[in-house]
Amino acid sequence: QWRRSAHCGASNTCVEVATLDASSQFIGTRDAKDGMHGPVLSFSRREWREFVGRAKKGEFDLRR
Repeated sequence: QWRRSAHCGASNTCVEVATLDASSQFIGTRDAKDGMHGPVLSFSRREWREFVGRAKKGEFDLRR
């Protein structure tokens, strides 16, 4: 089941996330506006946890 942030509202300019297999070993992300027709990026659970942790620390924030 694909899900997105509650901050997206009715907008389709968000990224959606879902587990890709029954064992939940792989996490997928896709562009909400493309839905089922767009590409899916696949990550292992370890890769996903590392990405989310680094994003929460602001490591990917744009510098102005």
